[in-house]
Formats: sequence, structure tokens, C-alpha cells
Amino acid sequence: MTKNYTQLSLVQRYQIEAFIKAGMKQKKVAAELGVDPSTISRELRRNTAQRGRTAGCYVASNAQRRTDQRHQLKPKLVKFSLAMKQQALQWLLVEKWSPELISVEGNKTGKCPLSIEWLYQWIWQSKHGNKAADKPFKRIYLHLKHARRRRKRGNQKDNRGIISNRVPIEKRPKIVNKRIRPGDIEVDFMMGKNHKGALLVMTDRATLHTSLYKLRNRRSETVSKAIIKKLEQADFPMHTVTFDNDLGFANHTEVAQALNVDTYFTRPYTSQDKGTVENRIGQIRRFFPKKTDLSMVTDYQVKRVEQLLNDRPVRKFNYQTPNQVLQEKIALIT
Repeated sequence: MTKNYTQLSLVQRYQIEAFIKAGMKQKKVAAELGVDPSTISRELRRNTAQRGRTAGCYVASNAQRRTDQRHQLKPKLVKFSLAMKQQALQWLLVEKWSPELISVEGNKTGKCPLSIEWLYQWIWQSKHGNKAADKPFKRIYLHLKHARRRRKRGNQKDNRGIISNRVPIEKRPKIVNKRIRPGDIEVDFMMGKNHKGALLVMTDRATLHTSLYKLRNRRSETVSKAIIKKLEQADFPMHTVTFDNDLGFANHTEVAQALNVDTYFTRPYTSQDKGTVENRIGQIRRFFPKKTDLSMVTDYQVKRVEQLLNDRPVRKFNYQTPNQVLQEKIALIT
């Protein structure tokens, strides 16, 4: 016959303490309390003091405290209830929160205490699932920041083509991370509406000084010539140029030879590897929002935005402009 194990109450623990002090055997204590002998054995093994003034003694109040602490620390299975799903939906649709923010707030408030990974799994399961419970949330994925594609995780295969002679960013000199010298450049594309038109954005890591170039197309030959044309005008030596893995940068060796620089490539799908130029693109978007057809933007407009960007005070430079910071660093070189 299987006996069901139930938690002992504080009253029962006081009874155990009294019986043990009276010299009663464990089987007799179990019979008096109407529990299995293994329950008493387990209780004494877990909650008898091992050190201190009460070492070797069973004290009911201390036993209850230890039990409560264990229950607080024990991982708990959380049922993803309809109320929790509706709360997550509210935060995603109305507040425009990411699954990361939903997880943080949900765990803090107890309204939706789930991991980020769990939330993503639910979102994509709802999209592809056919169960009745999935249907109300089937289109919730459309409210993710990258709604049309599933977030990539782990070591995914890079299917964007092979760029020969790539050197990974991990091999880039450590001095580049210190941002103490001009001439370490990050390069990226800023695309227009429906991929109509593109700007080539080149930002110096140390000064945020940025050069812009309106591209006719994104063929690697066109891109490399534009990079060389812009960067060879600089009044300071170039050291490194960092690209992402877009095939538009396939002619990087031509850039390296023309400018006498070393070229490096970011890790796939890792925008933070070129966070400096990404930050500048965010500022450029204030002049050319995402709905802008960049093929219709004039060279004069691009040049004007470049000027405004480099004359814009920057808090991290104590409100000096990129132009001012660049001139100070050039003066140190000469």
C-alpha cells in the first residue's frame, strides 16, 4: 500500500520535539502522529541542528524555519495561464515591450514570471500551432521588433555568401577598443524605403566623425571605390576598417591596399560589433526617416546632413562636436 507524503505542520513538529526529548523511538512517534516512519526519519535528518548550542537536538521552531527557507528556494513549476498570456499580450501590443522586458517585469511583479526563451517559444508556437489555445495569439509575432523573421540563436550557418580573405574582429588590435586614436573606421549601409537607394556610412570610432556617400548601387566594386574616395581625403592616417558580412564589402582587399589599412569583419548577426556606426545611423535617421526613398535624396542633402552630424555636440565628449574632437586628436599626432 502506497502512503502519500504530506508536509508536517508546526504543531506536529512541536509534538515530535516533545516525544524525542521524552526518549520515544521514531516508529512510536510516527504511530502517535499517524504518519509513515520514513517521514519522521526524514524530518530528523533534515532539521536536526548540526552545530551551535542546539547541535544534535531537534527544535521545532528551527525545523519550521529551515523548511520554509527550502520551499522559497525550490524551483517552482509555473503554469502559463490565460491571464499571464493576456498580460504578455498587453505589454507586447500596447507598451511595445520586447520579450526581454516582459520577462523582467513579469518576474518582478509576478504577473508573468517566465524566461525570455519561454516567451519566444510561446510566440512562435502560437504562430505555427493549430490548437484552439493558440488561435487567439496566432499573429502576436507580428508585434515583435523583427516580426517577419525568427530571432537567430546559437551558431547558425551564415548563408549570405563567402567573402574571401576575411579576418575576424577577434583579431583586431586591442588598441582599437580603447578609442584613443583617429583612423579606426566602422562602415555600414543605411537603406532607404523598400531598399530604394542606400547611404554608405563611415564612422571613426574615437571621434564619431562620420562620412556619408550616396550610392548608385551596392555592388562591391562601387562600394570599395566610394570608401577609398572618401577616406583618402582624411587629414590623418587610417589604421583599420571594420565591415559586417554584407557582400557589398567583398572588395575589402582593394580598400586595404589603397588606404594601407587592415580590414576586419564582425561576427554574423552581431550588430554590437559595429555599435559606433550603428549609433550614427540612428542619428542620421532623424534627417532621413526609415520611410525615406534614398534614391530621391540629393548629394547636397547628404553633404548637409554629414556637416550637421559632425557639428552636433556629443555628451560623451562633454558636448564638444566630432569635428572639434577630431581636430584635437590630429593636433596630438602632429
